[in-house]
Amino acid sequence: MDTIVPILLIALAVIGVVTLFQAVRIVPQQREDVVERLGRYRRTLKPGPNLLLPFIDSVRTKVDMREQVVVFPPQPVITSDNLVVSIDTVLYFKVVDSVRATYEIEDFLHAIEEITVTTVRNVIGSLDLERALTSREEVNRHLSGVLDETTGRWGIKVTRVEIKAIEPPPSIRDSMEKQMRAERDRRAAILNAEGHKESQILTAEGEKQAAVLRADGNRQARILEAEGQAKAVRTVFDAIHQANPSQKVLAYQYLQALPQIANGSANKVWIVPAELTKALEGMGGALGGLSQMAGDSPLPEASDGVSQVEREAEEAARVAADTARQIHDEVRVAEAQASGGETPAELPAPEPVPAEGSPDDATDQRRRG
Repeated sequence: MDTIVPILLIALAVIGVVTLFQAVRIVPQQREDVVERLGRYRRTLKPGPNLLLPFIDSVRTKVDMREQVVVFPPQPVITSDNLVVSIDTVLYFKVVDSVRATYEIEDFLHAIEEITVTTVRNVIGSLDLERALTSREEVNRHLSGVLDETTGRWGIKVTRVEIKAIEPPPSIRDSMEKQMRAERDRRAAILNAEGHKESQILTAEGEKQAAVLRADGNRQARILEAEGQAKAVRTVFDAIHQANPSQKVLAYQYLQALPQIANGSANKVWIVPAELTKALEGMGGALGGLSQMAGDSPLPEASDGVSQVEREAEEAARVAADTARQIHDEVRVAEAQASGGETPAELPAPEPVPAEGSPDDATDQRRRG
């Protein structure tokens, strides 16, 4: 008897401790416990300490009320253009009614996964690959609406659905990379061509403006040059007109200019004017009657200077006569070469210029003057 009493006391203490643990239930924050009494829903335990009837009330499920994230494994989906793509989906949800999440469906997490996969296949199956890759926001909104409507009666709120990745087959990826590379090359070529075009346009505009400015400068220079030449000719003409030179002075100037004409390196054919003989003749007559003309008679004190002038004039007349003969011969040779070797008709040779003029020639010169 003494041994049985302590054992009973120990058993009663153990039973009391177990009963106490069964009667007091502490629920943590953001969790709800569904309690059943004899197999029937009794109540939901809120966060904090709660009392239960030992061995009568029992906790059916412990529901986490926080928002949860579920990553579904990749699922093969066929697009509308018959391409198989692999899609990874991420789902965000939270339990808003623990009782309905416990009694309305057996395993709400598995149900959410299956409805998500089915909805993704329906949505992606109506799109082609290019649109599926570029329309993720539209797919996410459609999935969120369908899942929220379906899981609402389960006491679950789907807050967000995201398409994590869409992986096309390797061959399609290679084709897409080549297409993207070709598109970038095309854009680069277009930009290069547009830059070259703009450069050519700017260059042409610059050349145009430069040509216009050069033309305007040349025009102004020619106008100024023409005005200067006109002014010079007008000045020379006025000076000659005011000086009123005699015929013999003009003939002498003509003879002085003739050797300079003959010395030209580009002169091949010479045209001897018909007045050359008359000019030489008039020059000779003028030089012969120089001392007898009333207007040109030298003064007694200038007789030596006049003799020197006469000698220079005679020498100039002789040189001019020789030049005229040489020109006459060159003209005949040039005509013979042009006619193929035939001897042309002889041109009338210029009349010889007398070294000294006679008094009759001087008288004729005075009359002509």
